[in-house]
Amino acid sequence: MRSKRFLLAEQATLVWDTPGLHAGVDEAGRGPLAGPVVAAAVILDELQPIAGLTDSKQLSAARRERLYDEIRAKALCCSVAQASVEEIDTLNILQATLLAMQRAVAGLRLKPAKVLVDGNRLPPLDVLAEAIVQGDAKVQAISAASILAKVTRDRLLDELHLRHPHYGFNQHKGYGTAQHLEALRRHGPLPEHRRSFAPVAQAHAARGSAAWPHDGLGTAMPDARARP
Repeated sequence: MRSKRFLLAEQATLVWDTPGLHAGVDEAGRGPLAGPVVAAAVILDELQPIAGLTDSKQLSAARRERLYDEIRAKALCCSVAQASVEEIDTLNILQATLLAMQRAVAGLRLKPAKVLVDGNRLPPLDVLAEAIVQGDAKVQAISAASILAKVTRDRLLDELHLRHPHYGFNQHKGYGTAQHLEALRRHGPLPEHRRSFAPVAQAHAARGSAAWPHDGLGTAMPDARARP
């Protein structure tokens, strides 16, 4: 008869780590009402450790900027990609996020043996991948990716602020704050707003279809539908 000790050993999970390079992947900008969703993929160099890597949301803007430069300087390779507002409105925000992640991994100079993705969904990839809930706080490569994605997107919104300062993008980064919603009500949506998101669609409806921004080709943008 097998002993209890043997049974416990037999039931223990064996964890096998995949040999080779591991890439961390994360995104920034799923929730905002404006701007693209940005994803990053990072393969860190074990010989050049980076202190202080963690979830980008737990860091100050100044600390993120410093780490951004250090990651760029020390990582074996990294890639940043995005999905546009048009892709978000066409595909939905989840599929656009996965598309941005897929593009980020494809942009890596070195091909990883395994990709570690923050969250519980995986983009279509041609390499082994694992989704890790709260991975941006658990896996340094994912933390690094979250920082690159966040800083890149914040800079894009700062540029948008320079073109449209009355919306306050430099402060809310496109999120649905009271300030942003008031600007939408007063000034209407911009082409950079996600028309598939309910607050944007509602702002458009309140101003009438003639007020919807044009696409630059002389034709009005199609009618918005609120996100379920």
